Amino acid sequence: MSSELLMIVTSNGTLGASGLPTGAWLEEVCVPLKAFRDAGLVVGVASPRGGRPPIDPNSAGFDTSAVPDLDAWLAGTSALADVDPGRYAAVFLAGGHGTMWDFAENETLAQIVSRVASRGVVAAVCHGPAGLLGATDEDGKQLVAGRTVTAFSDAEEDAAGATAVIPFSLQQRLAALGAAVEVAAPFTANVRRDGNLVTGQNPASSAAVAAAAIAAVRDLHG
Repeated sequence: MSSELLMIVTSNGTLGASGLPTGAWLEEVCVPLKAFRDAGLVVGVASPRGGRPPIDPNSAGFDTSAVPDLDAWLAGTSALADVDPGRYAAVFLAGGHGTMWDFAENETLAQIVSRVASRGVVAAVCHGPAGLLGATDEDGKQLVAGRTVTAFSDAEEDAAGATAVIPFSLQQRLAALGAAVEVAAPFTANVRRDGNLVTGQNPASSAAVAAAAIAAVRDLHG
């Protein structure tokens, strides 16, 4: 089997018309990255535009010492248009509010997720599930339809003061596509695995969602 996993991060560094800074959430990059590497996976990184991704300043205080090559790794971020999804056993969609603007309507991202889902594992955390919205299964059905998932909740958006800024409710959009969206108390770890689809609710879920994704890869590929 392929031992490669592709992590996808946002290229968007602005909270829409507010002009406030955002980006990828550092914990949701670092914790899964270390876990995937420790499990023997080779982890590549891509984003909609490629190049060093923006990091949400509210997450910048996270201790990255467990991933000493993080800066160099992020500097090598590929553009989604240059990705060959056929080489990956899994794809992981990292969160951060930036994804709400450049994951949800991204056809290239949807195609990559759909391709990997046809024979591998798809995982996402926090706002990363925005990248699931356009993905389909081999029959052309919405990938999340009839599946149990989780994501950053409406209650968490309210608590973060983001409800008036974000372009849509991720929790409600997933539900509208036919997903059973199960959320826990705000900012507590919560992970759902439905076959080869693994989702985590928030930054606190980063370690558990990575562990579940690794288990899913092993189940599929040995």
